Amino acid sequence: MLSPAKAARVDELMEKAQAALQAGQWFEAERVAQRALEVSHQASDFGRMRRILMPLLEARRQRMQAAANKAKVTWVRGELTEDHLVAAGLHMLEPPHVGADARRIRLTALRREVPALILCREPTTQLGLVPIVAIGLITVRARIGPPEHADKPSKQWFLRALELLGDAAVGMIDGGLDAVRQVDHAMSLIDSVPDHEGLHMTLIRLCEEAERETRDASTARDAKAAARVTERASD
Repeated sequence: MLSPAKAARVDELMEKAQAALQAGQWFEAERVAQRALEVSHQASDFGRMRRILMPLLEARRQRMQAAANKAKVTWVRGELTEDHLVAAGLHMLEPPHVGADARRIRLTALRREVPALILCREPTTQLGLVPIVAIGLITVRARIGPPEHADKPSKQWFLRALELLGDAAVGMIDGGLDAVRQVDHAMSLIDSVPDHEGLHMTLIRLCEEAERETRDASTARDAKAAARVTERASD
């Protein structure tokens, strides 16, 4: 668990995230909430993780909505510079660009506070499906039906592809693991696909389960320790 000093620091970050949300500063709220989430995760403080996830999701939801307000999907073609500039809106990369390029552009847009959603498609499969890929701590891939107009995907198709990519990430979480390890897995997946509400809600649920499992395990250990003390006292 967090030390008192770190717990106070995380609580301060959570308050800053809430204040930024109320002020409509979505990017600042996302940055601060993300930092609070990471520190809480490192200390396995699942209660604080659960509490910070809703402000984080709300900040990302507002950013996503600002990006989706743009009318069309823009193709990202040609050579990419190290610090590629991207306008607000929806952006699709295609080969020879790869998922790592999409991640770099997405992080640049976040740093510059540009509301942009970035997807990367791979070559169409033999079955005619379009693979969408996201790169992060874990690679996530979803294969979806092609847009009605191959060279001009609609905004609806783009947003559907983003949703299915997140659904694929949720499906990668191994339900056979204990809740603590599922939390770890979900955190890695959100690093790859941060723009998906369902993945955040899944992590909130897993944090609740991990918090309960951890509390139950602690209670069981305390009971065993008390039983040993009683046994020694009776000898």
